[in-house]
Amino acid sequence: MDAEARIANTESLFRDVNERIAESAQRFGAPDARFVCECADSGCTEQVHVPLADYEQVRSDGTRFLLAPGHEDGRVERVLRRKRRFQVVEKFNRAVAARVRRLDPRTRTA
Repeated sequence: MDAEARIANTESLFRDVNERIAESAQRFGAPDARFVCECADSGCTEQVHVPLADYEQVRSDGTRFLLAPGHEDGRVERVLRRKRRFQVVEKFNRAVAARVRRLDPRTRTA
């Protein structure tokens, strides 16, 4: 597997974990949650505290991810928004963007 595929797979796995966290938070009526950083480092254990409304905005585009500040990879993504506790990035690398779109749980068909 090439580096671009590894990046896309790792970040998509973290996104899937965060989808479960968001579902649980919504079920309990929480206004926010602690999500795992969705960076390309498979060993990352950082968490980001994010309001659910912001989380939903990120999830509206399959190429956007939540990261801890400073965890972006300038080779494949650009920072769209910086907050004190988290940042939102968007994939610009075509191969990575195409793969993360295919792996997006909100657009996959059963």
